[in-house]
Amino acid sequence: MVAGIIKRSICKNLEPNGADVKKFNDYPSAKSQGPLSGIRVLDLSRILAGPTCTQLLGDYGADVIKIEKPGVGDDTRAWGPPYVTGVTGEPTAESAYYLCANRNKRSVAVDISKPEGADIVRALVAHCDVVVENFKVGGLAKYGLDYENLRKRHPNLIYCSITGFGQTGPNANKPGYDLLAQGFGGIMSLTGEPDGEPMKVGVGIADVVCGLYATTAILAALRYRDQTNEGQHIDLALADAQVAWLVNAGTNYLTSRKPQPRLGNQHPNIVPYQVFKTNNGHVIVAAGNDAQYGRFCGILGRDDLRSDPRFAKNIDRIKHRETLIPLLASEIETYEKDWLVDQMESLGVPGGAINTLPEVFATDQVAAREMVVSIDTPHALSGSVNLIGNPVKFSGTPVTYRHAPPTCGEHTQEILEELLGSDKTT
Repeated sequence: MVAGIIKRSICKNLEPNGADVKKFNDYPSAKSQGPLSGIRVLDLSRILAGPTCTQLLGDYGADVIKIEKPGVGDDTRAWGPPYVTGVTGEPTAESAYYLCANRNKRSVAVDISKPEGADIVRALVAHCDVVVENFKVGGLAKYGLDYENLRKRHPNLIYCSITGFGQTGPNANKPGYDLLAQGFGGIMSLTGEPDGEPMKVGVGIADVVCGLYATTAILAALRYRDQTNEGQHIDLALADAQVAWLVNAGTNYLTSRKPQPRLGNQHPNIVPYQVFKTNNGHVIVAAGNDAQYGRFCGILGRDDLRSDPRFAKNIDRIKHRETLIPLLASEIETYEKDWLVDQMESLGVPGGAINTLPEVFATDQVAAREMVVSIDTPHALSGSVNLIGNPVKFSGTPVTYRHAPPTCGEHTQEILEELLGSDKTT
């Protein structure tokens, strides 16, 4: 029966012809001893929020099985350029966007819209602790893959649904896109210059933060299951996550009922805490208290700005922001960037340069913290891909990078034989 299902339901592996692709067990530390070793996750998500969550779980040691649409795979595979260059010198089916959130996963390509495909996924659920999905509300019910159907047979299953606006409320059926969430949740009203248009954050931050919330929620649910043997449904929305991370700006409004205007790079509650132009670039000045502000005035040779009662305390600097900032800006513009940063560091004034991406990845700090990792990728011309590392540093159960983001359906045969071969009848 398994062989028949495979023939009808899986997609053609999208790896370049002739590539010698390593299987899961071939990779060093494939049998991870990370903190989530022994946990298996069925990943029915795509794009960024869900994959961010499942990649983190995979980094922490979970065995993540990614279910992909036959012949297409995760939508982000096509979100390029750039793409991984294959062994033939031509672009592969893996974009850089796809790579960013899909390592430490095994890919099964199966068509869930077909009964035999849905059967495969239901059979895999029996071997999994967690399901993560980001279909539209009710989108998986017609395949019998929604939480209500699955929990009848698997009451200890943890099932995480990620949507644009959640399972309830008047917007529940609206589509979930990062840009829409940023717009709905208010962050764009806070971002940008005062006289400019509302501005989104430069990366899909609503997706990423939602993925982080999903990860912590799943870990909490696993802890609860350990105590009670009960699973549960986790309902997460991009819009809710966006509202949640308004943090101080949102609470400022709830406290004062005064909406925060766009301040560019300025801070609503701390002055000076922003970007300034020097004579050869830009610097950040983040004087978080009065003492730091005073020392910064000393660097500029402007003790008068420290002693002036309009500026001596932060509460007064906020009131007189429009007077103080031009005075500081005119002074800072006369200084050289590196000299000013050195002075701030030597005197304990928080500040720093603004790095471009080439500068970020060339820093000794990024290297020391292992924030760039290279993972063997046989179908890539270079033999590997470079990815952004996991920032978590466990002392006893370190993060592992067991295998690269998979090609579509790379592990279908392997997983069906490994998990279903013994309990499927002919």
